[in-house]
Amino acid sequence: MSLHTEALEGGFANPVLGAQATFRALMDAMSRPGTIHTLGTDAAPPHPLGVAQGAVALTLADHDTPVWLSPMLANATLKGWVGFHTGAEIVASPAHARFAFLASGEPIPDFLGFAAGSQDYPDRSATLVIELPSLTGGPQFLATGPGIKISTQIALQGLPGDFLHRWRVNRGFFPRGIDLIFTAGSDLMALPRSTDLQALGG
Repeated sequence: MSLHTEALEGGFANPVLGAQATFRALMDAMSRPGTIHTLGTDAAPPHPLGVAQGAVALTLADHDTPVWLSPMLANATLKGWVGFHTGAEIVASPAHARFAFLASGEPIPDFLGFAAGSQDYPDRSATLVIELPSLTGGPQFLATGPGIKISTQIALQGLPGDFLHRWRVNRGFFPRGIDLIFTAGSDLMALPRSTDLQALGG
């Protein structure tokens, strides 16, 4: 398969229904932080972009939402795939992106390098879509905040050791700040900036 062909294939078989189903799952994930949602999607983005990552890109990205791809994702095929299927501009600087996609196993840049919005327009911030090895089985955190009845435990694999510090700094900017969507294959979980995290265990 040529690079050109690979960039054209792998979108939703039915773009309207595919985007609607993914959008519902995303809204549910954002309204219930820390819960895992499995997408029944037929999206098949080029490697190494994950299945759920690709579905999120197809659903949320468009010509008004600049996209940044991490170094492992910023190849000609994936740039062509995102551009062809979404119309989004691929930007070189994470500070200019509304959506940023990061590959599994890749260092996660400092959150301060991404747009955090402004006091008047906090929605003009970036959402990071980060592929992880798994959304379970990692260090445990207790999540509380809007959308969480009392508390919920999350245990994401592949986060940097200073993730909790980074997240607390980000949350301190509220209502500004970035939002996170974690993916692993067809699974996704959301952490909006309003969510508070505490470490569990040693």
